[in-house]
Amino acid sequence: MKTNFQQVRDDIREYVGEWKKVAPDTIGAFYKLTNAATADGLISKKTKEYIALAIGVAQQCEGCIAFHVKNLHDLGATREEIVEVLGMNIYMGGGPALMHAAAALRAFDQL
Repeated sequence: MKTNFQQVRDDIREYVGEWKKVAPDTIGAFYKLTNAATADGLISKKTKEYIALAIGVAQQCEGCIAFHVKNLHDLGATREEIVEVLGMNIYMGGGPALMHAAAALRAFDQL
């Protein structure tokens, strides 16, 4: 079954919005952490997004793949750069990483 990564993003956003209505401090704290962790510093925001994508693939998290691929696309990452990063996932994670690396490449093409 092919995953529609835009739908994955939309579904997560919808329910994060629902969560925010009930526990705004929790979601606000998560977003504050996100902004702090992904800000340009000694390591660029783009490099940090590559790291996040690699972790998302390793954790087999479709939502993580969808969000970080979109962020990388917005930061100007190329398909070839994504493939190179995913090659490291496959090297470190074997067959399961290959399955989710393929999904991440599909996400890049969709988004």
